[in-house]
Amino acid sequence: MSKGKLQKFAEMETFSNVFQYPFSVIDNVPFTMQGHWRETYFQNDHPIVLELGCGKGEYTVGLARLYPQVNFIGVDIKGARMYTGAKQALEEGLGNVAFLRTNIEIIDRFFSEDEVQEIWLTFSDPQMKNAHKRLTSTFFMDRYRHFLVDGGLIHLKTDSNFLFTYTSYMVEKNHLPLLFQTQDLYHSPLSEVDSRLLTIQTYYESMWMERGLNIKYMKFQLPKEGQLAEPEVDIPLDDYRSYHRPKRSGLSTSR
Repeated sequence: MSKGKLQKFAEMETFSNVFQYPFSVIDNVPFTMQGHWRETYFQNDHPIVLELGCGKGEYTVGLARLYPQVNFIGVDIKGARMYTGAKQALEEGLGNVAFLRTNIEIIDRFFSEDEVQEIWLTFSDPQMKNAHKRLTSTFFMDRYRHFLVDGGLIHLKTDSNFLFTYTSYMVEKNHLPLLFQTQDLYHSPLSEVDSRLLTIQTYYESMWMERGLNIKYMKFQLPKEGQLAEPEVDIPLDDYRSYHRPKRSGLSTSR
């Protein structure tokens, strides 16, 4: 591990807005704030919104600036990235921001029933080879149901046509209420999009836009009732993996 990363990890240990519980410790260290985020950390009764896979935390911090009457928690396992947003939030005195460093596979261990109102998935890895790892798969959405209010909102913002298409099929197959979707967020009618959201761009989002990729967005509700099922549809793979890098597989479609 580089000296810079070690310094960031050491400094993050002193951050009052960061809680670190990776796989290696969660089984032995109970998270006592589960079900008590509002009274223990935020000290208010405002709604709680999660950004899962928050990366550097730009979106979490950006949302917190726009909506001071909402509490935002960025979640990621990459502490060196999270450092940027956490430090910025402290420097700006944003009391409605927290960061949780952990694996999203165990996200339901940190929140209690009906504790969260919304989830943001911003530029998640599309996981084209493994549906189990996609953040809009049945594996994860069943976990979200443990703590998301009935009919809570899920926002997906992505450059990946594969993940957008897969999630669209998930919504359709499971009859989830779709509130809005667009293949090109920045050229959608402003009457259909909260224009304030267009002022927030992550590091990777700006790169995708420079490359000429459309930013896709959808918003849907996740009811608690009903058994979720995976769509059995072949979906064309993205022809790239990440910025200036080729896709990993020679396959043309996946489920």
